[in-house]
Amino acid sequence: MKKKQQLFTSAVIVAAGRGSRMNMDRNKQFIDIGGKPVLAWTIQTFQECNRIKEIVVVVSEQEVMYCKQNIIDFYGFQKVKTIAVGGKERQESVYNGLKEIDSECEIVLIHDGARPFVKEESILNSISTAQEYGAACVGVPVKDTIKRVDEQGFIKKTLDRSTLWAVQTPQTFKYDLIMHAHREATKWDFKGTDDAVLVERLGASTKFVMGSYDNIKITTKEDLAVAEEILSRREEL
Repeated sequence: MKKKQQLFTSAVIVAAGRGSRMNMDRNKQFIDIGGKPVLAWTIQTFQECNRIKEIVVVVSEQEVMYCKQNIIDFYGFQKVKTIAVGGKERQESVYNGLKEIDSECEIVLIHDGARPFVKEESILNSISTAQEYGAACVGVPVKDTIKRVDEQGFIKKTLDRSTLWAVQTPQTFKYDLIMHAHREATKWDFKGTDDAVLVERLGASTKFVMGSYDNIKITTKEDLAVAEEILSRREEL
């Protein structure tokens, strides 16, 4: 079997959110878990993955120097090419990061800075899937029964759980495709809930890649306790 050519692959790690639901004195990406900031755990996995050639980190304008000194320089993340300034919303932040990617880039992964437990296997699988199909999205099948309700809170329909997935990151794309999708979204002032929906608007297909239930997004204080438990489990392996 002919081996696939390894394309130039970049990663955009988005950490510009305010994290207001955390209700703490600093953004969630800079909170320590297991003695290391959340964002440092996240970047480390991409730093150690040999398929990733460069990393662009996106943070708020006020946190650029803090991130550089206390995350990038302190932990020696040499693959981080630059720190981009985030926008008012996540979509704008991603677009700002994409514009900083090397011109040689052919595949790009977009990942939430607040998901520190992404596995290298998920990264590699999403790269190969995007290389073949153009777009890939890491996720997991939902475990709970999902109901559709009306505006008054009454159940209208029970959805078929076997066809439902919870979306995670990374979401991975051929670079030209996702850039075109973002330009079109900007042109028409379309706001999507993730990057995959921007590609869907173009009529392109996105293939799901099995992720991990440990790949949580840290959003609330309760998530910090779950994160510490995940770390403890990993240390025991």
